Amino acid sequence: MTRYRLHHATTYEYESPVVLGTHFMHLLPRARPGQAVVEAELAILPGPDSRRDEIDHFGNPTTTVSLTGAHKQFAVTLDATIDVSPPQPPAAEDTPRWEAITARALQDADVAEFCLTSKLTRFHNEIADYAALSFLPGRKILDGLIELNSRLYTEMSYVPGVTTNASTALHAYKTRIGVCQDYAHFMLACLRALGLPGRYVSGYLRTLPPPGQVKRRGADQSHAWIGAWCGPETGWVDFDPTNNLIVADEHVTLAWGRDFADVSPLRGIILGGGRHIVRVGVDLEPVLT
Repeated sequence: MTRYRLHHATTYEYESPVVLGTHFMHLLPRARPGQAVVEAELAILPGPDSRRDEIDHFGNPTTTVSLTGAHKQFAVTLDATIDVSPPQPPAAEDTPRWEAITARALQDADVAEFCLTSKLTRFHNEIADYAALSFLPGRKILDGLIELNSRLYTEMSYVPGVTTNASTALHAYKTRIGVCQDYAHFMLACLRALGLPGRYVSGYLRTLPPPGQVKRRGADQSHAWIGAWCGPETGWVDFDPTNNLIVADEHVTLAWGRDFADVSPLRGIILGGGRHIVRVGVDLEPVLT
């Protein structure tokens, strides 16, 4: 088990005062198999006039706040302690053939919805053909996933600043450039094009790697990867195509959904403000014991 201390600070600096603001957040980490939230607290400035904490359709904690006083800065800080001890996936040869997964997934409503395409992972024949190269008839599901994960890592270039939150899987397929969100959307579109369930996972990556290892792509900020369902016996296995990893103890899960739009960390509606500057800082450090 690894215990992490997480600090995530987001600050908006507005050109002119905001007189009304409503903000919707996915910023409180969720519990899941292999991850326990020891403590988590959101500090919000200015203090909101109202706050509502709920659980969304996918089981993610959400927070909605409203501010009615004029303000030129809005800041949200998450401090949390999380224990991570993910289960190890089975050997690839012990997992089902991928065709069996497509059939079995449709029998479970909670899994079947992750077979459906979304706005950012729409079906395209080119993506289906690309995915099929890793899923030849009869291939074991985990074998295919490992190869696809590696292909995206090898064939895409990690280039910050050239895509946006609205960039699609087709854009990633055609350009082969982007950041973790683009890698995740591309891989999800591949799986769903073949009828395989996949979910978009948002979270964090260990800021500094263990001694002797290189720093991972996407550290120091929010990160994204995918979960793939490998059948009822194995369940969900997470893959990080940005770093060519099967997710283990370097990642902390925040939320999951069909794509980024379901789990955007912070979005809202404001009246006033003009132009603004956003500053985001993330630290995920192991707690020394």
